[in-house]
Amino acid sequence: MDKFTPFSLLVATFWLAVAVPPLAAQEKNMSPKPHIQGLNAQQKKEVEQVIGGYLRQNPEIIAEAIRILQDRERSAKQNRVLHNLVANKDRLLNDPTSPIGGNPKGDITVVEFFDYNCGFCKKMFPAVQKLLKDDKNIRYVFKEFPILSPSSETAARVALVAWKYEKEKYFDFHRRLIEAKGSLSNGRIFSLAAKSGLDVARLKKQMGAPDIAGMINVNRELAEKLDIRGTPGFVIGNQIIPGAIDLATLKQLIKEAREG
Repeated sequence: MDKFTPFSLLVATFWLAVAVPPLAAQEKNMSPKPHIQGLNAQQKKEVEQVIGGYLRQNPEIIAEAIRILQDRERSAKQNRVLHNLVANKDRLLNDPTSPIGGNPKGDITVVEFFDYNCGFCKKMFPAVQKLLKDDKNIRYVFKEFPILSPSSETAARVALVAWKYEKEKYFDFHRRLIEAKGSLSNGRIFSLAAKSGLDVARLKKQMGAPDIAGMINVNRELAEKLDIRGTPGFVIGNQIIPGAIDLATLKQLIKEAREG
């Protein structure tokens, strides 16, 4: 036969004393008597003493309760993010204002959220280049996500103007920015743009345009919905990968996404 623990007895007694009488009273369309509406001060004190004593003797219960709560919160968060991913899939994959590399008609899409001042993005860039060289059936979406500094914002705005007006020169400019060592001053950004053959005067004129700011705000909104808080951040199939990963892991995630 199962044995009752002090805690289970306490719970059962509490509900029998507090919950059941009011329900019975409601069935008879009567108000419960004052003396059974709840615990009086002495009873509350006794309950608190029993609970306190039980928890002191079994402190692992608190840790277990916290673990269960954290698991539930983690699961709820994962479900929420997955829902957001499905709901925003079209904006994530098919926004015409986002630069697209690799094969525009590829059978799988990889999305990267990045910042031009992100050291991990810079370290991953050779792996991304190798990936697109090895697999000619990948569609690669670049999400400008400037979060690290004001110059990150400038670089992202200039790059998006480049994509809007001179798409064929965007990727050379992107490469120069992502491979740049050290900080990116405004002067250096425009110098790299000139080396890529971009119209610097137009870049300076258009980088403050509302639609350019809007493109970045859309990316920030998507990142928030997907719980992408840093760079780089990747979306491959239904998986969201925060942080830098190696080439082998990238290829494995793409393989899994293709297999469904």
